[in-house]
Amino acid sequence: MKSCWIVSNQHSSVLEYKDVPMPEPKAGEVVIKTHASSLNRGELIVGSVVHGGPLKLGGGDGAGVVHQVGAGVTGFKVGDPVYGRINGGWAEYTAARAEQLTLKPERMSWEQAASIGVAFLTAYELIYPPYGKLKKGETLLVAGASSGVGVAAVQIGKALGCTVIGTSGSADKIAKLKAVGMDHGIQTRNPDFAAQCKELTGGKGVDLAINLVGGSVFAELVRSLARKGRIGIVGYVDGVLKAELDLNALHANRFEVFGVSNSKATAEEKAEAMRCFIRDVAPMLADGRIVPVVDKVFAFDDLPAAKRYVESDTQMGKVVVRVQ
Repeated sequence: MKSCWIVSNQHSSVLEYKDVPMPEPKAGEVVIKTHASSLNRGELIVGSVVHGGPLKLGGGDGAGVVHQVGAGVTGFKVGDPVYGRINGGWAEYTAARAEQLTLKPERMSWEQAASIGVAFLTAYELIYPPYGKLKKGETLLVAGASSGVGVAAVQIGKALGCTVIGTSGSADKIAKLKAVGMDHGIQTRNPDFAAQCKELTGGKGVDLAINLVGGSVFAELVRSLARKGRIGIVGYVDGVLKAELDLNALHANRFEVFGVSNSKATAEEKAEAMRCFIRDVAPMLADGRIVPVVDKVFAFDDLPAAKRYVESDTQMGKVVVRVQ
């Protein structure tokens, strides 16, 4: 079968197509015929370039039809349409842990479903307990709001009944983000937004700040917080892995700083996150309260062009590849 792999090359990554055998499901797994998969900055930039990773099959999420069911799997049958986190969606067939999948609603396209697994699960963990603990009526700040995770966070935050502030360097992206629920947009690529956040919140500051940019804006996010505010770290597209930390502000205001990453997450941690996501957010996706934002769809043969598009930082939402 046809597949596409990410190959690390010093400070960049390239894609390589390979013909590989079809996967066989292990116990607890299903094999799906992949209809669509998305591109995630985490594997293109962080996993392959920042940290330097081995050759790996691309595509951490996707959607398709169950083709085979492994031993011990009871929740799915052959022919079921599913989506979620998978083990390499850039392939005609791929294996996935059954507990990382859920049924695709009929109203949702394959491309929309394929854009959920990584972005929405990450946004979910950033926002919900035990980490972000965002509550109705609080204020959420998303730095770098036009990314896949950023848009998902904006949509979830708004669905929870929160005020949502986002930063972006593009006026066009801010307009599009407001169309999907963002209340206030701050057009900037610099760490200069704390004063505006305080002004927008009547001097209080934001309750939860999500950092999708990196170390260059971390200190400014701290300055944007309300008392007992929280900061979630998930991305560093700026390549800055270190930042100033005002320990007095952290201590005096009882701030919390946490990170969300799957790189060292255990199978049980991933399973628990998916179970809670299915309980809390999947119903909003199923009934249309939240509609995944797909920026652009590429053909399977055009994955290198899709990668270049993601790296150009012009997207708003998710970039998806149509496999079948």
